[in-house]
Parts: sequence; C-alpha cells; structure tokens
Amino acid sequence: MWGLNDHLTFAVHGGGDNGGGVAGGVESLLSFLEVLVRQSPSESFNSVLPGIAALQNIHPLLVHFPIALLTLFFTLDLIGSLAKRSEWRQIAGAFLYLGTVFAALTVAAGLVAAGSVAHGGDVHEIMEHHEHLGISVLSLATLLSAWRLFSKGLIVGPANTLYLLLATILSALLATTADLGGLMVYKHGVSVQAAEQVNRAAALAHEHEGVAPQNLPATSDETEIEDLNSEDSHQDETTHGAAGHHHDHHHAH
Repeated sequence: MWGLNDHLTFAVHGGGDNGGGVAGGVESLLSFLEVLVRQSPSESFNSVLPGIAALQNIHPLLVHFPIALLTLFFTLDLIGSLAKRSEWRQIAGAFLYLGTVFAALTVAAGLVAAGSVAHGGDVHEIMEHHEHLGISVLSLATLLSAWRLFSKGLIVGPANTLYLLLATILSALLATTADLGGLMVYKHGVSVQAAEQVNRAAALAHEHEGVAPQNLPATSDETEIEDLNSEDSHQDETTHGAAGHHHDHHHAH
C-alpha cells in the first residue's frame, strides 16, 4: 500500500544533493499524487487517511468533539458568569449546541460499536458503565441546551447558579465517561487490531444471558505454556529412560 508518509520526506536543511529540500518535497508530492490517481477510491482513502481506514467504527473519531466542545462551553460560561461578560456566554452557548449535536452522534456510534466490537466479561461491565454515562451526558447537555435556547440566553440570579451547577455535573460526567473509554482502549485493547485475537478469545469466554463458552481458541501465551510443558515432559521421559537404562546395565554386570 502506498502511503502519504512514504512520499512526503521533507528535509530540514536544504539537502539538494540527496533529493531533499523543497525540490525533493515537491517531487515526492507529485509522485504520491501520481500513484493516488491510479488507485481506486477505497485504496486512495486508505493511502491518505490510513488511521481512519483502520478504525472498526467511527466512535473513536467522533468522541473528541463533544469532549472539547462541552469543556469549552463550561469553561467560557463559568468565566463569563463570574466576570459578567455576556459575549463570552454567547460563545459558550454556541459551543454547547455544537457539543450536544456531536454528543448525540457519538452516543449513537457508541451504541452500534458496543454490539459489534469483541470484548470479554471484564470489559463488558466497563462498557455498560461507559454507555450509561454517555447517555447521561447527552441527556444533561440536551437539557442545558433547551433551557438556554428557550430563555434566549438570559439566565441570571439563582437560576444561573443552578444552571452552572448542572454544567459542573455535566463536566464531571464527561470526564468520567472519557476515562472509562480510555480504560477500555489503553488497558484492555478494545477495538485495537493488535489485540483483536486476544479480545475475540475473551469474547467467546464471555457469557451473555447464560450462554456457555465453547470452542475457545488458544491464545499465544497458552500455546507457549503448552509447548513448554511438552518440552518438560519430553525431557523427563528422556531422563527417566536414560536412568533406567543405566540401572539395567549395572544389574547386568
């Protein structure tokens, strides 16, 4: 597969003698584009965006948007309230609306991913908590958006105190949800291709509604242990055989 990084090799300091520098960069770019136009649309997509092409689902791609947008909303709205800057709060409202939209897309993609991504029983519990928290984030963000929309952004006094309190809870839920998502990916390797074989073995061992595991594929660690046990057994048999032969030979004499 031709990748963008295989062609765009810009040199930092000139490098005219070895094809680097600006001339080398332009040549690499033209070479990449030449290869790109000869490929099918799917091959071109894999070449330009190999990371996205490797995703099993789009949930990891979308999840960053509500985290960033809703965090900016809370930060600007809190500062705007304390500093009495209405323009800051207007910008915060825009971030809230966008964050709510992306939260809805992220939750929808997450629900689809939960039913298609291989995972074991230990991860299933984390995934359930992650799912419930994500829905809670979406629900609270929708409530705050509706409140802000119907009040036309004029939230003051005790109502604003309650509003900021709910926004604080939203931020805490958002952080906890993101933490569980990171735990599934970076500790358990969920939806990571390099850990796919292990996850599939765990998924077969994971019981859903009383379904018993069956036909579990051996993992690499289990295979290594079996090989070591076989070698040890073979060595023991060889040792005992040699000892028996020596013992018989001694009695013969």
